[in-house]
Order: sequence, then C-alpha cells, then structure tokens
Amino acid sequence: EVQLVESGGGLVQAGGSLRLSCVASGFTFDDYAIGWFRQAPGKEREGVSYISSRDGSTYYADSVKGRFTISNDGAKNTVYLQMNSLKLEDTAVYYCAADLVPDPEQWYKAVRYDYWGLGTLVTVSS
Repeated sequence: EVQLVESGGGLVQAGGSLRLSCVASGFTFDDYAIGWFRQAPGKEREGVSYISSRDGSTYYADSVKGRFTISNDGAKNTVYLQMNSLKLEDTAVYYCAADLVPDPEQWYKAVRYDYWGLGTLVTVSS
C-alpha cells in the first residue's frame, strides 16, 4: 500500500524557516517524482516544487524561487522542502504527492499525481 506522510508544519513568524518532510512507503523514489503542493483557504491547490528521482531535476513555482529548496534522501525514502524567508502568503496546507509517470513539463498539474498525503499546516504570522 502506497502511503505519503507529511510532517514539519507549524506556526512561524514571517521571515522564519521550516522544513517539511514527506516520507513514502509502499514504493521507492527511484522511478517516481514527488511534488509539493499547497492550498490556502478559498484558493485552488497550487504546485510549489517538484523533484525527479530519475535525474534529480527540480522545479519551483515563481512565488517560492530563491526561498524554498526541495531535496530527497533515497535511503530514507524521504523528500524535504526547506522553506526560508517565509511570508504571510505562504500560509497553507502543504501536501506531497507522487507522480508515477513523471512528466516534468506538467509538474504543476495536481491532476497528474497518483498518490497524496494528508497534508501539514503551515501558518506564517506577522
């Protein structure tokens, strides 16, 4: 059974940092890609970042470039999202998702993903 479990969310002041983790079970990252998405109240789910285990390529939404870094630890089957210089508008529930047939050109499309975690809440305060 495939499972994705996010952790690391919490309350942080603007300008602060958090590191989210996504632990996968039931499959290995070797052939798949992992995306991080977020959804703020009243807004659509949006792609934040993506990493391909095949070649290590990474992608970021323009809104987080230079502030967020995605990485993976194959030995731990874990993908991380390091979030620095957090802004109020980063407040959202963050989800990780697995794309079993990776297509980097469409990494930001939530409908492509096959498995999702339950999410972890990130709240940025002023």
